[in-house]
Amino acid sequence: MATAPGPASAARAAVNAAATLTRELEQRLLGPAVEAVASDGRKQRWARHKEARRSELINGTIDAVRTLGPEAGMDEIAGHIGISKTVLYRYFTDKNDLASAVSEAYIQNTVLPRLTEALTEDLGDYELVHTVIGVYVRSVAEDPNLYHYCVATENSGPGTIAAAQRVFSDAIESTVRSRLIDRNAETGGATTWALMMVGGVELAVCRWLDDQRIDAARLVDELAMLVWGGVAGVMQARGSTAGFAANPPPVPQILRQDRS
Repeated sequence: MATAPGPASAARAAVNAAATLTRELEQRLLGPAVEAVASDGRKQRWARHKEARRSELINGTIDAVRTLGPEAGMDEIAGHIGISKTVLYRYFTDKNDLASAVSEAYIQNTVLPRLTEALTEDLGDYELVHTVIGVYVRSVAEDPNLYHYCVATENSGPGTIAAAQRVFSDAIESTVRSRLIDRNAETGGATTWALMMVGGVELAVCRWLDDQRIDAARLVDELAMLVWGGVAGVMQARGSTAGFAANPPPVPQILRQDRS
C-alpha cells in the first residue's frame, strides 16, 4: 500500500487547493469581462485599470470596516474612502458583492499565507490540528470587525466565507484521511468529521468574540482538545461507525476522594 503523505504535506496540499478555489472565484467575477474585450487593446487596458481600481476599493473597504465597525453601510464606507457611493456601485453590484470581494481578498492575502507558513514538516498530527485552529482563531481575533462584516453580509446570500471554511475543513480532513489510510481503515466519514469540527470551531469563535472570558490561546487549547479527542476516537474505531457504536470509548469513572 502506498504511504500516505505526512500531515503537514497533506494539509498544505489542501491549502493550495483552497488558494486555487479563491482564485477561481475571483476569475468568475472578473474573467468574463476581461475575455469579452480581449481583442481590443484599449478595452484590455481599461479592464486592467478597472481591476486595479476594484482592488483599491476593496482595500479601502477593509480599512473602513476595521475603523467604523461591521455595521458600516455603503454610504459610510464610501465616505471613509473619500468617494461617492456611486463609485462603489460602479465596481460592485451591491453590499453582498463588496463583502464577497473583501472575503476573497482577506482569505487570499492574509489567511492562506499564514496557514502555508505555519504548516512545517515537523508537525505531528496533534500539532497540525492545534496549528490550523490557532491560525483561524488568531485571524478572527485580530480582525473581528472584518469577520463580522463578511459573515453578517453573506448571511443574506451566497458568498465566499464558505471558501475560508473550506480551507480549514480540507486541512483537517486531509490529516484525518491520511492517518486512516496509514491504518488501512475506513475513510468514508473524513469529510463529515472535518465539517463538524470546523462548524463547531466557528460557532465557538463567534460566541467568544462577543464574550471573551478566556484569552485566545486558551480558546485554541480547548478547541484543539475537543477536536483531537474526536480524532482519537475515530482512529480507535479505525473509521468504522458500526465498530464505534458497538464499542464506544468509555468515559473514565469518577474518582471520589475519601473525606473521612
